[in-house]
Amino acid sequence: MNFSESWPMWIQSPIYIGFFGLFLAAFFYMRILALPQGNETMVRIAGYIREGAMAYLFRQYISLTIYAVVVFIAIFFALGKEAAVAFLFGAFLSLLAGYMGMKAATHANVRTTEAAKEQGKGGALLTALDGGAVMGLSVAALGLIGLGSIYLMFKESELLSTVIHSFAVGASSIALFARIGGGIYTKAADVGSDIAGKVIENIPEDDPRNPGVIADNVGDNVGDVAGMGADIYESMIAAIVAAMAIAITSNAKQLNYVLVGNSEFEANKWAAIALPLILSALGLAVSVICIFIARAMKNMNPATVLRGSLILPPLLLAIVSYLVMNILAVTQAVTAIIAIGAIGGALIGLVTDYYTSSTPVAKIAQASITGAGTNLIRGLAVGMESTAIPLIIVVIVAYLSNKYLGLYGIALSAVGMLGGTAVIMTVDAYGPISDNAGGISEMSGLGPEVRNITDELDAVGNTTAAIGKGFAIGSAVLTVVALFSAYNMEVAHVREANNLPPLSLNITEPNILIGILLGSILPFLVSSTTMLAVGRAAGAIVEEIGRQFREIKGLMELKAEPDTKKIVDIATKAALREMILPGMIAILSPVFVGLLLGPAALAGLLAGSLAVGATMSLFMANAGGAWDNAKKFIEKGKLPGHKKGSDVHKAAVVGDMVGDPFKDTSGPGVAILIKVMSVVSLLIANLVAKL
Repeated sequence: MNFSESWPMWIQSPIYIGFFGLFLAAFFYMRILALPQGNETMVRIAGYIREGAMAYLFRQYISLTIYAVVVFIAIFFALGKEAAVAFLFGAFLSLLAGYMGMKAATHANVRTTEAAKEQGKGGALLTALDGGAVMGLSVAALGLIGLGSIYLMFKESELLSTVIHSFAVGASSIALFARIGGGIYTKAADVGSDIAGKVIENIPEDDPRNPGVIADNVGDNVGDVAGMGADIYESMIAAIVAAMAIAITSNAKQLNYVLVGNSEFEANKWAAIALPLILSALGLAVSVICIFIARAMKNMNPATVLRGSLILPPLLLAIVSYLVMNILAVTQAVTAIIAIGAIGGALIGLVTDYYTSSTPVAKIAQASITGAGTNLIRGLAVGMESTAIPLIIVVIVAYLSNKYLGLYGIALSAVGMLGGTAVIMTVDAYGPISDNAGGISEMSGLGPEVRNITDELDAVGNTTAAIGKGFAIGSAVLTVVALFSAYNMEVAHVREANNLPPLSLNITEPNILIGILLGSILPFLVSSTTMLAVGRAAGAIVEEIGRQFREIKGLMELKAEPDTKKIVDIATKAALREMILPGMIAILSPVFVGLLLGPAALAGLLAGSLAVGATMSLFMANAGGAWDNAKKFIEKGKLPGHKKGSDVHKAAVVGDMVGDPFKDTSGPGVAILIKVMSVVSLLIANLVAKL
C-alpha cells in the first residue's frame, strides 16, 4: 500500500485524543468538587437529589447487566466470542459514560446555585458548563477509545465487520433502554409533580412542600444527563460504524477515489475505513477548543455563548479537515462532505431554535387565551410544520454527499454533523444542571435574585436542548440511511459469496411492501407505550403526593417534611418496568422479521420505520419544546394581561404536560428506535442473507 507516511500516527490518533479527552473530563470534575457547596440546607437537598439519581442508576444498571449477559450468550453462539466481547465492550462504555456524567452533574448543581448567589450569572454559567463538559468529553472520548481499540486490534482481520457491528449493537441497545427509561422517569416525576403542585394544590414550582420536587430534580439527571449521554454516544458510534461498514463492503469502483494519486483498491479501502475515526478524533479536538472558548465568554449573554458553542465546532472541523486531508493525501471531497454535514446540522439547529423559541411559541401562548384545547391544536400544528424544513435539509445533505462520494459520503456527512459531539453533550448536560440549581435555590429559600439567574440559565438550556435534539435527529436520519445501505450491501455480498441469486429490492415485491407496512407501525407502537408509561407513572405519583398532603399534618404549613423517597421509588420502579416493552420492540422486531420473512422484508421494515420515525421524532420533539417555552413565555409576563397563575397560564401548563413526554420520552425514543433497528439488522445481515 502507498499510504502517506503520516497514516500510522493518524490511525492511532482516536485513542490518544480520546484519553486526552478523559484527562480533561477528570480535570473539570476535580475543579467542580473544589468549589463551595453553600449552606447546610443546600448541601442536604443536593444530597437527596444525588442519592436518588445514583440509586436509580444502580438499579437500572442491574437490569441492563442481566440483559447484556443474555445477549452476550446469544451473540457468542451465533457469531463467536470476539463479537460477544465487542458487544459487552460497547455496552460497558455506554454505561460508564452515563455514570461519569451523572456524578459530575449531581455535584455541579448545588455549586451552580452557590456560584449564582456569590458570583452572579457569569460564575453560575461557568460552573454549569464545567459540569456539562465532564459528560460531553466522556461521551466522545469513550466512543473513540472503544472503536479505536477495536479497529487497531482487528484491522487486518476478517472479523472487523462483525466486531464493529457488535460494538454498535452494545452501544445502541443500552442507549435505547437508558434513554427511554430515563425519559419515563423524568417526565413521570415532572408531570406528576406539576399536576399535584401547580394545578391541584396551587403552590409554586420547586416548592419544598411538594413531595415530588426531589424526584423531579432527580429526573432531570437520569433523563437529560445519563439518558441523553447514552443517546449521543450511540449516535456518534452509529455514524462512524455506518461509514466503516460501507467502506468494508464497497467494491473498487465505489472507492477508487479516496486517496489522491493512488488507484490501488486495498489502499483506498483501508483509508476509507479509518477516515471516520480520524474525523471524529479531530471533532473531539475541535470541541475541546470550543469548550474553552465558551468558558472564556462566561460574562456574555448565555444564549449567545451556548448557541455559538453548538454551531461553531462542526464548521471548525471542516477547516481542520481541509488541512489534515492534505497531509493524508485524501481527496478534498471528504472536506466538502464534512462541510455539507456541518452546515446542514447548523441549519437544522437554527430551524429547531425558531420553532421552539420564536414566533410559533408566541402564537401557542396566544392560543392559550381561549383555553387548553386551542393551545394543544396550535402546538400540534407547530410540531407538524416543523418537520418539513429539517428533513428537506437532510435530503439535500444526503443528495450532495452521495454526489461526491456515493453512499460512503452520506455516512461521512453524519459524522460531520456530529463533529461537535462533546460540545453538543456539554450543552445538553448544562441544561439539567441549571434546572437543578433553580430547584435547590427555591427549596433553600435563597430569594428571587438567585432564582432569576438560575431561571435565565435554565431557559437558555431548554432552547439549546431543543437545538441539540435537532442535531441528534438529523444525524440519526442520515446515519440510518447509511446503515440501511450498508445492510443491503452486506446482504448482496453474502449472497454473492454463497452463489445465491441477487436480492430484489423492487418496491412492488410483496415482502418489501409487507416490511414497509410493519416498519411504519413500530414508531407509533413505541410512542404509544412510552406515552402510556409516563401517564401511568405520573398518575401514581399524583395519588401519592395527594395522600401525603392529606395525611402528613403540618406539611402545607412547612411544619413537617414530605416523604420524598416514596416518590423517587415510585418513579424508579415505573421507569425500569415500563422501559422493557419499547426496548424489546426495537431489538426483536428486526430479528423476527428477518428470520421469518427474509432479507427483503427486513429491508422494507427498515425503510418504513425510517420514513415514519424521522417525521414523528422531529414532530414530537419540536412540539414539546414549543409547548414548554409557550408556558414560560406567559410566566415571564410577555402576554399582556395574563400572568402566572391565570387561567391562560393554566391552559399553557396543560400543553406543557402533554409536550413533556413528547420531547423528552417519545420523540427521542422514536429517534433511537430507528437507529437500534438498523444496527441490529446490520449485525444479523450475514444470517438472514442466506434465507
